[in-house]
Amino acid sequence: QVQLVESGGGLVQAGGSLRLSCAASGRSFSRYAMGWFRQVPGKEREFVAAISGGGVNAYYADSVKGRFTISRDNAKNTVYLQMNSLKPEDTAVYYCAATLRATQTSQRAYEYWGQGTQIIVSS
Repeated sequence: QVQLVESGGGLVQAGGSLRLSCAASGRSFSRYAMGWFRQVPGKEREFVAAISGGGVNAYYADSVKGRFTISRDNAKNTVYLQMNSLKPEDTAVYYCAATLRATQTSQRAYEYWGQGTQIIVSS
């Protein structure tokens, strides 16, 4: 089993940057593909980015492509989401998730979830 804890959320002005971290407990972290998702009240949770276990393959939602970068450090059991050029529409609770399946963009494929961290982008 994997436990995930996100950190790095907060308030930032539009155009600014933040880096989210997601620390995983447990062993064999590199076996898990990792994803970031986000959710605003009243809306479905949506895919943001995902990365394969070895960190070679990464996938992004069109809305964040070119602005966000997902990466991981398997020696530290941590996955990151670097967010640049933030927009007010990026405001959401951001969740990291883990799956033993191949890298996935669907939230249904993920077995483990963190508690979420809030990002607020002011205009």
